[in-house]
Order: sequence, then C-alpha cells, then structure tokens
Amino acid sequence: MDETPQNGRPIDRSVPSSLHQLYQEVILDHYRRPRNKGPVENATHSITLNNPLCGDVVEVVLAVENDRITKVGFGGKGCSISMASASMMTHQLMGKTLAEAMELTARFTEMLHGNQDAAHDEALGDLRALAGVAKFPVRIKCALLCWNCLDKLIEPELA
Repeated sequence: MDETPQNGRPIDRSVPSSLHQLYQEVILDHYRRPRNKGPVENATHSITLNNPLCGDVVEVVLAVENDRITKVGFGGKGCSISMASASMMTHQLMGKTLAEAMELTARFTEMLHGNQDAAHDEALGDLRALAGVAKFPVRIKCALLCWNCLDKLIEPELA
C-alpha cells in the first residue's frame, strides 16, 4: 500500500539511525546488566531449553500464585540477543496473569516475524528494541528461546 500525503511526497517509514542506536543500547544494557537473572525462591515452574544451532541455553523459572506470576527469573548462557530477550521478558512478566503472559508471547512473536503493528505496540516496552531481529532469520530463534520456555511452562496451565 503506497501511502502518499496530500503534498505528493511518500511517507518516510524508515527508522532513524539514532533510534537504531538507542535500541542497540537497550539490548546491550539488558545483556550486560540482566534483570531477574538467578534463582527464584518458592518456584512452581521451571524449564530449560537450548538452541542446538548456536549453543544458547536458557532456563526460565516462575513462581505462580492464583494464576498470577509473582516471581520470575532466568539462567543460562548465550548470545546477547538471547540473554537480553530473557532479561526483558522477565521484566515484562512480573505480576501478569498466565493469560496475559501468553498474549505477550504471541505479540512478541508477531513482532519478530515482521508484524509492524506489533513492533510499534507500546505494551511490549523495551522488547520493541528487538524488532530489528526480524531482519535476521537465524537470530529469531535466539530471541524466542526464552519465550519458548515460557510457552511450554504456561500452555499446560491454560489448557
């Protein structure tokens, strides 16, 4: 769809380089200073998955009470994308219901598969910094590894 305002010039939808730099800084900040990395006291759910293509390993641990995530943590080792994604995910999940967590998972996955509406969804918060990963199909699995853990932990609860 070609969008042209009344002045006849096409709309520039490219992302300014300053925004790319900000996104890179957000990713590096979560990689260097991960949020919620470590064990979770009184955990009720835990799973570890790996990406055999690159060697990333992520463990996601939850404490769930009355269908709400009260504590969340992660562990593992991997590239900056997988570790930053896990850090951002845990930060976003705190206090959410299991259904809200699954909605967030779906929206994040849409973003990584190129959905521009999802890439601009403010509900994703810092996770939007990972929208550029959609341009690198090999890295999508890195960013989704922790989300796959979450999906495997929560899906049986909602069935």
